[in-house]
This record gives sequence, C-alpha cells and structure tokens, in this order.
Amino acid sequence: MVAYTLSRFPKISETFILEELDAVERRQFRIELLPLRRERTASIHPKAEPWLARAHFFPLFSFTTIRSHIVVFARSPRAYVGTFLAVVRGNWPSRRLLLGALAAWPRAVPMAMQLERDGIGHIHCHFATHPALAGYIVHRLAGITFSFTAHGSDLHRDQTMLREKVAEAAFVVAISDTNRRVILEHADPADAEKVHVVHCGVDLGRFALRDGSRAAEGDALRVVCVGTLHEVKGQRFLIEAVAALRESGVDTELVFVGDGPDRSMLEQLVVESGLGGAVQFLGSRAQPEVAGALANADVLAAPSVPTADGRREGIPVALMEGMACGLPVVATALSGIPELVRDGVNGLLVEPGDVAALAHAIASLARDPDLRARLGTAARGTIETEFDIERSGAMLADLFRRQIDAQLAAEGALV
Repeated sequence: MVAYTLSRFPKISETFILEELDAVERRQFRIELLPLRRERTASIHPKAEPWLARAHFFPLFSFTTIRSHIVVFARSPRAYVGTFLAVVRGNWPSRRLLLGALAAWPRAVPMAMQLERDGIGHIHCHFATHPALAGYIVHRLAGITFSFTAHGSDLHRDQTMLREKVAEAAFVVAISDTNRRVILEHADPADAEKVHVVHCGVDLGRFALRDGSRAAEGDALRVVCVGTLHEVKGQRFLIEAVAALRESGVDTELVFVGDGPDRSMLEQLVVESGLGGAVQFLGSRAQPEVAGALANADVLAAPSVPTADGRREGIPVALMEGMACGLPVVATALSGIPELVRDGVNGLLVEPGDVAALAHAIASLARDPDLRARLGTAARGTIETEFDIERSGAMLADLFRRQIDAQLAAEGALV
C-alpha cells in the first residue's frame, strides 16, 4: 500500500493524475489519497468521483488537527520543533513558498499520524512545491519514506528547498529529461541516481484514432487549444496567429477548451482582432467532452511560453491527448516539449512567442492534408510507444515496489 498527496483535489486540469492512480492500482497497489486541500469546483471528471469518495482531507483548523499536533509534539518535541524550523528555514528565501509551507504544515502533521496509524510505509507527492514539502514533513515526523514528481512551473519557477527535498526523498520522478537536468543542477551530485525520468501518459482507450481529417476541401481549418487560460499557455499568440491567417486568406476557426484568469483578456483580444464568430471559448470541460472537442478538430495547438515570473510548462498532457487522437500538433520548442513533439516527424515546433512562425506552421497544415495525415499517424505512434499510461504506471509501480522491498530488507537486517 502506498499513499499519494497533491495540492488540490479534484482539479479538472489534473486528469493525468487520475490516470496514474488507476494505472498504479491496476498493478496490485492499494492507494490512499490524501490531498492537501479540497478543490471546490462545479465540474468534476467522472473518474474523480470514486477517488473523491475515498480521499482523506485534513482541515486547516479542527479538533483533529490540533490534537494531532499535540500528540506529535508530546511524543517527540525535538523532531516536531526541528522539522518546523527546517521547513521555515528552508523556505525563508521565498515569501511565496514560505506562506505555502506554513499552510501545509498544519495538514501534514495529521497526515503523518494517519499514515503511521494505517501502516503505510511510503507516500508519493505530485509537484515539487507544497506536496513534496508535505512528504518531507511526514518523513521527518513519522519515518515514512517519500518521493515526488516534478512537473512544470512547480520546478522551473522557484527551486527553494529543492536540494533538501531531493536529499531526503527515497527517489524523485522527473517527467522529462529536461526536468531531470534542472533537478540535478540544484541537487547534491551524490543524489543523481535517485532521479528517474517517467513520462506522464494518457489512456489510449479514451482517445480513438481519428479517421482522417475533419476538414473537407473548402472548409475552415479548426484549431483546438486545450488548457487553463493563463499566460504560460501562450493563447494570446495563437489568437494573433489566427487573425493573421484569416487576413491572409487561410480560413481558420479556433476553439479554446478550458477556463482561467486570462479569459476576459483573451475574449477582448478576439474582439479587437476582429475575429468575431471565428473563435469559441467552451470553458472547463470534463474529459469525455475534451475528447469530443479533439475528435472534431483538425489541428491541436499548444503555444506555451515562459513567463516573466519563471513559470513554464513541462510537457502539456493536452498535447499527448491530441496526439493520441492522431491530430497533427503545433507546439513550441520549450522545456520538455521537444521530447514529445519532433519537428517535421510527428508534429511541428516553433519558437515561443513567434506569431509569424505559429501562423506559418498552421498554414502549412491547412494547405496540405497529406502532411496532416502523416504527422497525425506518427503522433499516435509516439503516444503508443512512449507516452501510454500503462507504460508510465508500470514504471512507477516498479519504483514503489523496489522502495518497499528495500524497506523490508532493511527491517529484516535489524531483526
């Protein structure tokens, strides 16, 4: 049995974690899910419902939380105070992470007690920031081993306390070779062997291979962009590219699937660009509806960009989902994306923020149905061989199994 923690649950934009949980459990692991916070959302993925029913949440302030802190302090005041000081000291250079650490601390202590009480020997944490810190706290207070997966902005934006988390972790998962290099730049060289690359994966059973292009001759090319409406996703550059395409005579439609803080700004940009009915904002959608939007598209675009505050994507799962459908994709050569999309082989790559290059890539797909078909077929093949959730789940299950076996061997040696 292993435990998982993450920042918020259920979060509609983190369906890939649900896929991973199911894939690991199919490999004879019982998972206990302990998110740091419950996400209040109007839209819940159907697969999240059974996990939500069995998830354990720890209120920031409650009798149980207070009692847990009293018990842990009374049992080992040195470990309690030492861990708290290590958390504060480790995150002190970053005001943002320090505030998050102080919010995670009250929840991580009862989490440690529950895992210890339930006899769970390992906890895996999704994201290198507060969830990994919770694993660090659990490890320090209860002696339970932990590991964590580093994705995108959680790793690239701020590496405060990353070295300490890697040092204390049993192992670390990077979703790309790029992320592994970033981790090793900030970790003790002696810890290099504990950092493993495991790509996120998608459930191929949910994404049927499309039967050719949707667009017939004379139809508008439909471009879909899936993801949170946020600066890091680069949607404004895509709107500008579509405006340029239509102005040059390339009939193009654009569909955004997702919601977020930039929606009003993007809608205003659409109006200012004179795109009118050529752009749709569908808002947040559950996975079946996302799959439907992909099935009705001709191209998937992921124009990700780095932001001024250091945010950047890892490898967008939306790209994997589009490629699983056999869609030709246009993406930016950023972070780990080139590990998924190989320019001219299974998709097209452009430089981040280059509107002209983005428009040119989409135009080349609009004018060449054979190119769309060739890239789409190759894209599906890439997902089948390298980004299938069954492959990723098997690799993670193997890491968990090796860790548990090592623990049992260590315990046996002490007897």
